[in-house]
Amino acid sequence: MAFKTIHGDITKVHADAIVNAANSRLLPGGGVCGAIFRAAGYKELSAECEKTGHCDTGRAVITGAYALPAKYVIHAVGPIWNGGESGEEELLYGCYESALNLAKEHGCASVAFPLISAGIYGYPREAAMDVARRAIEDFLSENEMDVYLVLFG
Repeated sequence: MAFKTIHGDITKVHADAIVNAANSRLLPGGGVCGAIFRAAGYKELSAECEKTGHCDTGRAVITGAYALPAKYVIHAVGPIWNGGESGEEELLYGCYESALNLAKEHGCASVAFPLISAGIYGYPREAAMDVARRAIEDFLSENEMDVYLVLFG
């Protein structure tokens, strides 16, 4: 199985699971999160997220994908960047790890991630890429799955 970085719109990627860069209240947001909610079906995805209610930073939860070309949406909550001295790296690694483990538990052969926390949460892009790459490669060293890191713009 493989790890690939691709450029494009994550809502168009055909994978078993698409990862949402979520907030801890699992509410629709802007950027990637808003695009995923709109593409999945705002009403349906919002209702399921409302039932779940919360996800801690550094963790992930799973829902249906509705109108997306996937089986699942995995909502991973990355940290807000506070200069790097508040455990951000461990939390960011944890949300990738949690999302990958959920994908594995649900029988996914493929999963597509955005670059979590590198948008409005302010995580420096290169540092976020390093954490994503390390977490994904660590997972793939012991597991079989196609993992895509989808960069927009």
